Amino acid sequence: MKAILAKRVETGTAHTDELRDLTRAAGYDVAGELTQSREEDAALQFGEGKVAELVETVTATDAELVVFDNQLGPYQTYNLGQRLPEGTRVIDRFRLILEIFGQRAQTRKAQLQVELAELRYELPRVEAKTSLAKRDERPGFMGLGEYDESHEQDIKDQISRIKDELDAIADKEADRRQKRRESGFDLVALAGYTNAGKSTLLQQVAEELEIGANDDLHPDLDPTAESEDRLFTTLGTTTRKAAIDRRDVLVTDTVGFISDLPHWLVESFKSTLDAVYYADLVLLVVDVSEPIDEIREKLVTCHDTLYERNQAPIVTVLNKIDAVSDEELEEKRKALSALAPNPVAISGRGGTNINELKRRIDIELPDWQFERLVMPMTDETMSVVSWVHDHGRVEDVTYTDDEVVVEFEARPSIVQQSRAKASDLTAVPSA
Repeated sequence: MKAILAKRVETGTAHTDELRDLTRAAGYDVAGELTQSREEDAALQFGEGKVAELVETVTATDAELVVFDNQLGPYQTYNLGQRLPEGTRVIDRFRLILEIFGQRAQTRKAQLQVELAELRYELPRVEAKTSLAKRDERPGFMGLGEYDESHEQDIKDQISRIKDELDAIADKEADRRQKRRESGFDLVALAGYTNAGKSTLLQQVAEELEIGANDDLHPDLDPTAESEDRLFTTLGTTTRKAAIDRRDVLVTDTVGFISDLPHWLVESFKSTLDAVYYADLVLLVVDVSEPIDEIREKLVTCHDTLYERNQAPIVTVLNKIDAVSDEELEEKRKALSALAPNPVAISGRGGTNINELKRRIDIELPDWQFERLVMPMTDETMSVVSWVHDHGRVEDVTYTDDEVVVEFEARPSIVQQSRAKASDLTAVPSA
């Protein structure tokens, strides 16, 4: 299906790169683009003359879809539809994003999040239809459709139901994260804008280890992650094991950010972002080949989103250094130093500096704690020794007739659990 792109800005030049990528990601062919710099027309978004030009472009290209980068109100969508050739669909970028999400949603969680976002998108439009129809006492006022107050309430009820189900899924995922930590895993999350190269980086960092078929502790782990050059390839999360020095690390790739997302859309995918919010370390991946101003704007948006709830350290990863010169890379390092202090510059596609990134991950993750555990020799002692081997790095085990001494390093939470297990053993009478 052919699509025409449309974008209006208050001042300056209207850029359509991201809208073009989004449209193609949804499966449409871009047949033309129209932009305008002026104040918004309340009835048509574009001015009258530009709308006439839009009609001509649609007619000349036989396009069936017009995609506005600007958010369209019910009036504007209806009025534009009346001007355009019969059968031409008119949508804005948010409806386009929801279409893409709907196409990529494979899991129950992703499908629920898309449904929630669609309902939140639709609710104000239904409220507008109801309000306008009531005011003018004409059902279907301005072609907005029959109004029904019960439909508005149905949407609100569906939103409440979906939120409850997503909350239940989030609780299960929180339990899973806790089990992973108790098993000695550090949790690392990849964040950043779509097409920054997160999936490619995941393959590089975790390429040496695959997920075992009998890993019943982590049933959702995926040994592969797509790295296609298209938006929203990873709508949900993909988690893989990675070897970082002597640590056991789980790295999760999440859905990419995009520009100018409304609050209701970000909120709908909050549970997916929990993988970032509750990680031990966040790698914020940036496409360093983009213009400095664009990178800076994206970093600011990411920081606003992450720092609102995230407590983990954030390391900025300047990706795609193979696409810039050394001079350009250094220039961008200096220009972005306030937002990205001490970044790691890599090429995910070429594998450049991946070992340096792994060393940085090891440094930034929480320090492991040394422990010397002295346990009485009981029937249960060896199971505790085995548990310590599974959850930490054992340096030495000494056996005597009466006791076992285990020297090891582990996450602080694992050390605490080992002490509790040892304490339980001391309460058992000797044979």
